[in-house]
Amino acid sequence: MAMKKMQTVTDVDLREKRVLVRVDFNVPLDGDKVANNSRICAALPTINYLLGQSAKVILMSHLGRPDGKKNLKYSLRPVAQELSSLLNRPVLFLDDCIGSDVAATIDELDDGSVVLLENLRFHGDEEANGDEFAAKLASYGDAYVNDAFGTAHRAHASTVGVPRLLPIKVAGFLMQKELEFLGNRTSNPERPFTVILGGAKVSDKIGVIDALLDRCDCMLIGGAMAYTFQLARGENTGNSPVEKDRVGDAIGAVEKAKEKGVELILPVDTLCTDFLDFPAKKVGKLQTISGQIPDGWQGVDIGQKTIGLFAKAIAKAKTILWNGPVGIFEIPQCAEGTFAVAKFVGDSKALSIVGGGDSIDALAKSGRSNDVTFISTGGGASLEFLEGKELPGASALNWTS
Repeated sequence: MAMKKMQTVTDVDLREKRVLVRVDFNVPLDGDKVANNSRICAALPTINYLLGQSAKVILMSHLGRPDGKKNLKYSLRPVAQELSSLLNRPVLFLDDCIGSDVAATIDELDDGSVVLLENLRFHGDEEANGDEFAAKLASYGDAYVNDAFGTAHRAHASTVGVPRLLPIKVAGFLMQKELEFLGNRTSNPERPFTVILGGAKVSDKIGVIDALLDRCDCMLIGGAMAYTFQLARGENTGNSPVEKDRVGDAIGAVEKAKEKGVELILPVDTLCTDFLDFPAKKVGKLQTISGQIPDGWQGVDIGQKTIGLFAKAIAKAKTILWNGPVGIFEIPQCAEGTFAVAKFVGDSKALSIVGGGDSIDALAKSGRSNDVTFISTGGGASLEFLEGKELPGASALNWTS
């Protein structure tokens, strides 16, 4: 894919055309209000560009998991209201995404108008990539734009079925940026390239660890997955969560790092507790333990010595990729390590890319969201892309050699 270039909205003539845009408006709702509008904001550059072309903009998205049934708890109506205030113009909301009423409304649209269709996943054929459903959606547009990187790893009707049926199928600005930062900027990084990986499971990240060990100069591992690495060294991990069946993967990663000359930095000390109730956000006694974790104790964050090691490694970097918190940052007493990483990445002059919902939350909570170069909106999509897997939603677009 690196040799070919994906076509974007600026490569084609979309003036006064009906443009079907797949966006990712899968946002958290608080009653009938949008609780966090960052995903809506991320789509604004593409929407505004199309409006500047006097296109008729027909937006389609999913929200939550309504399992193929109409469930108003997952209605996109609040999103239409939020979008309308962000665009400062009316957004017409349709209470279905297919049907004769939808078709009739779209037929009568004026140039430069914006429509949001109801949740695609109210129809089971969206996730099943049903031909008939895709054909109905495709019939509303002369051209297709995918700006929903977060769903690009899914072969659904709106990401793969629809573009198959339209001659013009291009990327929006967000999709273009995601592929640029997660693709080119990590494949040909300015060095040293430092990767920080956290989160709960080695199994979620082993493909990414493997792929990035081919590209990076230094890898820092924190979070619960570090305990599986500790177990792989034959050390006691107490009551910390470990994946015993992934010890082989951890050993393999350590060996690959040695072979590739990658500096792999694992925690040397751990903040541990003798009691954890995550839903209630409560911990018992806390102590920092170097090396082995005794029975009855479990790790909840990286310790001070590890924070120091991470600070040095991040300070040297020219390119940084961070995915996953290094402790249970949702509990204030266990947040120091993750917030320290957010500070080091924010203070760095390096090109910095942050992905994964929890890392983005931690960055926001630490007030450093504006201090990084790029925040990726795609969770599973960014991991799969970094692993080198093909993204069906990106492959379905027009590419030029």
